[in-house]
Amino acid sequence: MLKKSPFYMVLRRELDRMVSRRLYFGVCIVLPLFCIFFMSTIFGSGQMENIPIAVVDQDNTSMSREIIRQVEAVPTFRVTRHYTDQETARRATQAKEIYGYLVIPNQFEADATAGRDATLSYYYHYALLSVGGEVRGAFETLLRTLSLAPVVVQATAMGLGENQITTFLLPVRSSSHPLFNPDLDYSVYLSNPFFFVFFQVIILLVTVYAIGSEIKFRTGDEWLEAARMNMFVAVGKLLPYTIIFCIMSVFANYIMFGVMHIPFACGFWPLNLTAILFVVATQALAVFLFSLFPAIAIVISVVSMVGSLGATLCGVTFPVDSMYAPVHFASYLFPVRHFVEINQNLLYGDYGFPYTWVNVSSLFAFMLLALVLLPHLKTAILSHKYENIR
Repeated sequence: MLKKSPFYMVLRRELDRMVSRRLYFGVCIVLPLFCIFFMSTIFGSGQMENIPIAVVDQDNTSMSREIIRQVEAVPTFRVTRHYTDQETARRATQAKEIYGYLVIPNQFEADATAGRDATLSYYYHYALLSVGGEVRGAFETLLRTLSLAPVVVQATAMGLGENQITTFLLPVRSSSHPLFNPDLDYSVYLSNPFFFVFFQVIILLVTVYAIGSEIKFRTGDEWLEAARMNMFVAVGKLLPYTIIFCIMSVFANYIMFGVMHIPFACGFWPLNLTAILFVVATQALAVFLFSLFPAIAIVISVVSMVGSLGATLCGVTFPVDSMYAPVHFASYLFPVRHFVEINQNLLYGDYGFPYTWVNVSSLFAFMLLALVLLPHLKTAILSHKYENIR
């Protein structure tokens, strides 16, 4: 009885199509596995190290050489160039041969030892915000220590003890305790969401191709006949892709939270259930978009744009609440935005369903939108008017 059911016929037909072309194996298995490997290794140790910088030493004294040695000892930096004039260093920074440079002016040692104003200037490339922020932070930390050195030397010569010197130099001590990511590891808050940002593009493209190829290759009538003209049964052809994508999502979570030991505040199953819900919602969005534009040549461009916008509006690299108001509200039209909201809740505190019910409901709403437009998709397939669009 099962073998004669429309759902079985649709499923069997789609499995035959999948194994007949290596394209499906590549985009459904190889490409997601590559994304998992890529996002698991791209950040290396998790922190930016050996950023190329330069030093402009116009003093050429023992003190300037000692400053250069201290700069070279900072893990964030790698001094690759030494210049004698600032103009050359500025051009190298603009060309991104280096990402910053320190200027030690002429007579620096003489001014510092004589108690006169002695200034160390640093410049950095800030077009790349993350790199520029790292260079600036490392320079500020280093120069803060260097600025206190002459005072410490003079205070020590006057017979003051270390505790007294610390009291008047640092009357207020700062204590930094980064929450949820104490090592300031980039992979902790970027690897997981960035994988799903890439993964949503794969899901969207594969889903619209799986449906659109029926129109492109003029097999839509055969597809509907296998489903006995029931469009709700016909979209059951997406089930194999759903299973594969869900397995890839669970495997990605295992690699990142099990192997890479990214910290999380919840159990492993809530993360997997969220990922599965995200996969189904993204497929539903693809079905909805194809129902609106039932021509594969058009919808491929549409879903590519949607995937790119989702990467920007998911809120990983820039807070969505700080975006321009229309853009902020538009971000909720993308499943990946809701997935990131739910995931951050689970990872950083597991505050509970009351904080994420809107996002969970929104992911289910994408499924409802797809179901509402299925009759329109059926009409488009039977009309055959989209088969000649290139």
